Amino acid sequence: MTASSPPSPTTNPPAARAAVDAEQPLDEGQFAALKAEVAAFVAGPGEQWAEQIEREGEVPDALWADLRERGYLSLAAPAEYGGRGLPFSRYLELVELFSMSHASLRMIVHVTNGIWRAMDQFATEEQRARFVIPLVRGETRVAFTLTEPTAGTGADLRCSVTRDGDHYLLSGEKHLITFGVKCDYWLLFARLAGTSGKEGTVALMVDRSAPGVTVESMPETMGVRGTDHAHLVFREAPVPVANRLGEEGRGLEVALGGFLTPSRVSVGMTCVGLARRAQELAVEHALHRTTFGKTLAQRQAISFMIAENAADIEAARQLVLHAAREWERGSGEDAAATSALSSMCKLTAVDMLTRVTDKALQIHGGIGYWSSSPIERVYRDARAQRFEEGTNEIQKTVIAREVLRRHSQQQEVAR
Repeated sequence: MTASSPPSPTTNPPAARAAVDAEQPLDEGQFAALKAEVAAFVAGPGEQWAEQIEREGEVPDALWADLRERGYLSLAAPAEYGGRGLPFSRYLELVELFSMSHASLRMIVHVTNGIWRAMDQFATEEQRARFVIPLVRGETRVAFTLTEPTAGTGADLRCSVTRDGDHYLLSGEKHLITFGVKCDYWLLFARLAGTSGKEGTVALMVDRSAPGVTVESMPETMGVRGTDHAHLVFREAPVPVANRLGEEGRGLEVALGGFLTPSRVSVGMTCVGLARRAQELAVEHALHRTTFGKTLAQRQAISFMIAENAADIEAARQLVLHAAREWERGSGEDAAATSALSSMCKLTAVDMLTRVTDKALQIHGGIGYWSSSPIERVYRDARAQRFEEGTNEIQKTVIAREVLRRHSQQQEVAR
């Protein structure tokens, strides 16, 4: 391999790899034990971590170490990389549990178990050994770096690179980059200077210590407290061409197919998990809070809210699992349909979470608005899901485009 011309990738496309993972045998007894272990962690140590994060306003390195030692950062990666090799749909059953904990803890598990896919799908064997496997093993942290302050999240990227021998010179800005302050690499998406649209986009592994980079921590967020978010400014920062994943012009394929499609499904399940936690808190409160001689649970208005929440949560869960299985199936020949389905489940789950948390807080009454009440944190954290991995409006755009495309195709066939 020469530094200026990385060889073609030797790995399967993401959908094909998902299908391979899904075919691995699964010991149901071991998986049940793992689910019980995760549930116990979330209810015990997870809550202790949550209290510390809320108190101190940051995610301690010790939490990362704890999650790594328990094997929770390598659940979805292939066994040959050092992961558990769980099929995507089974991994999501664990995501539901993790999402009942603090949002920042969930974010660590969610991002780390997903970002390896984006890196792996176009990685050479050398890049896999240098970037992917250390991430799976928990030896390095990688931040997904797509969003920009002066552009939408997609083909209108303005961060640009120019070629200078064996390096690209990177210039531009990124913001809202989760774990972008305390990482080892940014998996960054930019475009060749002078190009437009998806053509000319590139995916680069940018070293956190590269010269010409300014890193700023962004202000504290309403919810998901403790997770660092970065604002990044690049001024002709040198990036080795050998750190490019895939060919020039395929950067958005790395971002969208490798990470965003399955990640939107995962976010859908995080909504289910958080809604489930809100429902548990509401039910517990309704069973023990007494007014005028009756528990809240005995009042029809409250019991109806609880029933509506239960139906809402289950419907969203099943749509998420359906989307996960379709992605696992390896529908690479119809990636647009798979992408649209991931947007459907994310949109549906986010709207469900909004309804469920609002009713759960209402069931608590005024006391639920105080920070001493667990539902207050859940309510704050829930709002972030509305724009994580794309706003509701973006999801609707993806869905509508696919619906209209299919209708046009059907009309063509009918002619």
